Amino acid sequence: MNMKPLVIGELTARFPIIQGGMGVGVSRSRLAGAVAREGGIGIISTAQIGYDEPDFDKHQIETNLGAIKKHLKLAKEIAQGGIVGVNIMVATKQFERYVKAACEGGADVIISGAGLPITLPELVKGFKTKIAPIVSSIRAASVILKMWDKKYKTTADFLVIEGPHAGGHLGFSKEQLDHIDELDYDTEMIGIIECKKEFEEKYNRDIPVIIAGGIFDQTDIKHAISLGADGVQISTRFVVTEECDASQEYKNAYLNAKEEDVCIVISPVGMPGRAIMNTFLKGVSEKKVAITKCFNCLEHCNPKDTPYCITKALTNAVEGNLEEGLIFCGDNVHRLEKMTTVKEIFEELVY
Repeated sequence: MNMKPLVIGELTARFPIIQGGMGVGVSRSRLAGAVAREGGIGIISTAQIGYDEPDFDKHQIETNLGAIKKHLKLAKEIAQGGIVGVNIMVATKQFERYVKAACEGGADVIISGAGLPITLPELVKGFKTKIAPIVSSIRAASVILKMWDKKYKTTADFLVIEGPHAGGHLGFSKEQLDHIDELDYDTEMIGIIECKKEFEEKYNRDIPVIIAGGIFDQTDIKHAISLGADGVQISTRFVVTEECDASQEYKNAYLNAKEEDVCIVISPVGMPGRAIMNTFLKGVSEKKVAITKCFNCLEHCNPKDTPYCITKALTNAVEGNLEEGLIFCGDNVHRLEKMTTVKEIFEELVY
């Protein structure tokens, strides 16, 4: 397949493929570095990135800030000159400090969703880090681009459109996701691509658009590009690679998942998400799991009201304790058949 390089300002990736950020701990330095080395853009999830560091239980935020810099350094060593960035959720407690740590750690790009990253241009001032909001609607794209233009006299370096087939937290209502076949999402994506053109003209620069959610093979990539996208973001496929930072048990859950195992759940912070149904999810649908400790992850999480601790559930999963873990996934997870490597995925997708 003849793919054009992905150009974001002064950054050029050989291939227009971004590996999506997956937390807790699923995409850290090993995976992101390997993707960057193969010519894509590797993304580290900052969500509780320091979960396995010695001081995490006592000092979550400070530990995470140190781990961001640690994993960026490690990823860049693996990347051999490739592009490495981070995904930071707007809903993260002390979001601003996470952005600063990523910039100081040398992140080439920051991708930010789970809310509108209104202050992001101000936070990256003085750094070369490129920024992209994650949007799921024309309205969200229009709001953030107009806000950045008005407040900061700047625009996005690129956009990530995350569609309804993605994994993890989603920018859609439960009702929309329950009737996913009725969504004319191609039209929405074309509208978002159209929306950014006035800001390209105003600032005399390209704003590449990346389509995410449900991208699995060359056919999906060709379709995204036919809509006007400049590249794609892929997450689920990279989980079953040797380089993925998750445990083998976590990867096996992906390999064993059937189409009917994938479900839409409401996370403790009220956002819909896509995950693999397991003993844990069945249990929390019937009875709340007592929360004995807050791990300071998300702004709008109240431990008194939530049905379970999302940090604990995601950490259990990534470490291999699947019976007590939440396993986020994209809706193509059932198509995965075997363990592979990052290099093999690129060879399949780009040649």
